[in-house]
Amino acid sequence: MTLAVPEHPSAKKPRKPTGLFIPELVFFEPEALKFPKGARIMEWVKSQNIPYRMTTSHNRITNLPGDSEVEQYKIAKRTLVVGIRKTLTFDQSKPSADYAIPIATGCMGHCHYCYLQTTLGAKPYIRVYVNTEDIIGAAKKYIEERAPEITSFEAACTSDPLGLEHITGSLAELINYMAEEPLGRLRFVTKYQHVEPLLHLKHNGHTRVRFSVNADYVIKNFEPATSRFEERIEAAGKIARAGYPLGFIIAPIIWHEGWQEGYAELLEKLAKTLPPETGKGLTFEMIQHRFTKTAKTVIEKRYPKSKLEMDIEKRKKKWGRWGQYKYVYPDEQQTALREFITERIFEHFPEAGIDYFT
Repeated sequence: MTLAVPEHPSAKKPRKPTGLFIPELVFFEPEALKFPKGARIMEWVKSQNIPYRMTTSHNRITNLPGDSEVEQYKIAKRTLVVGIRKTLTFDQSKPSADYAIPIATGCMGHCHYCYLQTTLGAKPYIRVYVNTEDIIGAAKKYIEERAPEITSFEAACTSDPLGLEHITGSLAELINYMAEEPLGRLRFVTKYQHVEPLLHLKHNGHTRVRFSVNADYVIKNFEPATSRFEERIEAAGKIARAGYPLGFIIAPIIWHEGWQEGYAELLEKLAKTLPPETGKGLTFEMIQHRFTKTAKTVIEKRYPKSKLEMDIEKRKKKWGRWGQYKYVYPDEQQTALREFITERIFEHFPEAGIDYFT
């Protein structure tokens, strides 16, 4: 006689993987449908039975559903707009890269601290651009102007393009192009794990993939609608095994109760989980939490229950690039954060490089 052994009540069921982004509403510029990518996205939208509308401009999406501003904001973050990028003058992207390469604007994540809260203002919906050849052509001009220097491009200044790759394929296009450019380099950062479309590309080491990581406290409290830490690290391992240069951005670094234990555990987890391929050439970037008065107002309205600390009295003023003061940690706290995390990085990754702390 065989007795059935009941599952232990404390046994945890495996968590479902973070799913791909599927918009709830899509807008198309009519001209976008004349491009192969635009037509392909339209076919995908129809196959998914997603409602869609036409719009005269990707910059003017109005009358989104929702009874309140907060509700409209949530719906906007699930709205995709497919258009043409007309402005082909690239912004600088220091200290990450020489220029920002614009393949998308807006993000499906709900990170409370994100600077896109204010830079996108009343346009938090997600825009993707179908004229990738024009964008690549503009990048080529920048490369030629700076020759014989290498020119680097950041693809994630205004979006998380990996979270949109299953819809656009734009990252793959950029990676393939930069692979053949002796003087061109691509970089992007992500909070998502969906790297499979990139693993078999011939990248020639010209694209650095970075993952945004943080202390457990920060991810759990301030990064809704993103991949879990474990998923990001598993994806980082896949990227390393595919031969891509790999990096991590620890951002925003947040001073909180138990921050030393939190960031020490972060680096320890990375060291235990990553494959040996990640040792040489690994890079880290560190960005402390900062905010403007405008950001504080917007964040408190959109995430009224957020635990994000934004007490101006506890911060130091720093003049920002866009003509506003931003509030960073006082020098003593900055130094403590930088020195502690730097020591933990080199303890676990002695061959890694730290690009900057800001």
